[in-house]
Formats: sequence, structure tokens, C-alpha cells
Amino acid sequence: MIHTVGVADMKVSAERGDLIITHALGSCLGVAIHDPVACVGGLLHVMLPLSTIDPAKADRNPFMFVDTGFPRLLIECFKTGAQKQRLEIRVAGGANSQNREEDDFFQIGKRNLIILRKLLWKNGLLMKSYDVGGTNSRTMSLEIGTGIVTIKRAGEKRNL
Repeated sequence: MIHTVGVADMKVSAERGDLIITHALGSCLGVAIHDPVACVGGLLHVMLPLSTIDPAKADRNPFMFVDTGFPRLLIECFKTGAQKQRLEIRVAGGANSQNREEDDFFQIGKRNLIILRKLLWKNGLLMKSYDVGGTNSRTMSLEIGTGIVTIKRAGEKRNL
């Protein structure tokens, strides 16, 4: 079954045949986590770095923000049988929404990645691989049965 993750959304699965996919990762981050032993995985599509800009919005939808969405992704995967020491984490997105770096005043993509890296560090987790930055939007998918994460960017498709 194919599960589509929208913007500010998350999906978790323990079904080997499932594919989780998200589109339009510009400055947003796609975070895929997978436990190859438990065969559990999840994909998160976050928009903004910190929920402190709008705590009420974060309460309604924690997946909008890196600092509230990523912990929820971990919790849901742990509930489904994943174990921290086996997690493989892959990240995509964080692009510059402008054509030139000096025009990207808010630097949302960079800030999203900084907050995610801080959360990973605080939780003793590492990224296995990533495809971040640039100016192109990405599509990211996770195959639950194999843990393969595929990135599609600028017409090219590759495993991450």
C-alpha cells in the first residue's frame, strides 16, 4: 500500500509491502527513519524549525515543526516496535527557496536542518545519509520492507 505524507504530516508503518512517500520538499525537511530488524519505518514532512513561534499551532499539528514533529516520529516508531540503537535516519530537503543564497532572508531550510541536527545529537542519534540544500524541490520515499529511501530531484532518481 502507498501512504502519502502531506506537508506538516507523518506516517508510520510496520507492513513490509508499504511505501511511504512525500512530495514538494523545498525548504521543508523529509525525515525517514527505519528499523531494519523490526521492519518499522516512518516519514515526516516538517515545514518550520521551532514551535515557539506559534505554540497553539504546534499543539494542533506537531508535525509542522522540527522540534515537535521529530520526537513524535520517534515515539510512534518506538510504539510500533522500533528500537533506538537500530534506527537508520535519512534526511532530504532543506533547500533554499530563492535562486541565490543572499536572497534567502529567512533561511528556513538551513534552520530546519540545524534544529534537526541538535535533536539528533541530544538523543544520541546519527543521520545515515542526507540530500539537503540546493534550490531544487525533492520527492522522498521509504520502502518499509527494505528500508530503501529514494530521492527524486531535478528529474533524477537515486537511493539515499
